[in-house]
Amino acid sequence: MSSWLFRFIKGIFIGSGFILPGVSGGALAAVFGLYERMIKSLANIKMDFKENMLFLLPVGIGSVCGIFIFSMFLGHFFEIAEVQLTWFFIGCIVGMLPALWKHAGQQGRKPVHLFSLALSLISVFVFLIFIDQAVSGTFPLNIYTWAMSGVLIALGMIIPGLSPSNLLLFLGMYAPMTEGVSTLDFTIIIPIAIGGLITILAFSRLMAFVFDKAHGILFHIIIGFVLASTVLIVPLDYDYMSINGLICAGAAGLGIAVAYGMCRLEEKYK
Repeated sequence: MSSWLFRFIKGIFIGSGFILPGVSGGALAAVFGLYERMIKSLANIKMDFKENMLFLLPVGIGSVCGIFIFSMFLGHFFEIAEVQLTWFFIGCIVGMLPALWKHAGQQGRKPVHLFSLALSLISVFVFLIFIDQAVSGTFPLNIYTWAMSGVLIALGMIIPGLSPSNLLLFLGMYAPMTEGVSTLDFTIIIPIAIGGLITILAFSRLMAFVFDKAHGILFHIIIGFVLASTVLIVPLDYDYMSINGLICAGAAGLGIAVAYGMCRLEEKYK
């Protein structure tokens, strides 16, 4: 029961990665030691089906709960303390980086791994800035664009470090999506679910193959993704020379502590 509950809690955090800007559900799954099991189970869905589904069921339930919980409360909290909440998210990401770095070097660390990290960091950084400047206004909100949102969200699970919420923010779809999920608008939820499911089934086998052939390179690329997306959400236009600056520092520290504690628990129960 404790193992089931712990996987359920992990699922809530992973679900938050689909909703929270700058956070990747796939990266959280990787840090919590669930990503490879999830991808390989989806890539070979008939192999050990019952065992894998029983193992991943609490993760799935937790993820759905996390998506609904954060969709309902995120808008309200952002209205009250957007910058402070953002720094808490940044702290969470920073607190997970040591575990991700350790995992990336499990099979040794070579110059090609560090090159992969640097290349992914620069590429993702430039790409997101380009998207931010190129997209003007918002996309039309219809069944096709919501299905596209599902594709982006699923890619955030399949490609650890990719934050779909960042991309949806750039496209002007983030606020309508969270509002639609929180109000159970199935004209939004169903296309997102269909787009996400198709994407996961289509790309899971490819990611499982990449894991087997280039584990170290992939995880160093993941770290580059995480660093780039984190840097881009740092609030720059804010007065930190006041009590608010101390609150931001405290929020970041709390985020680091929460993430570090989760990683320590993962080491204990792995």
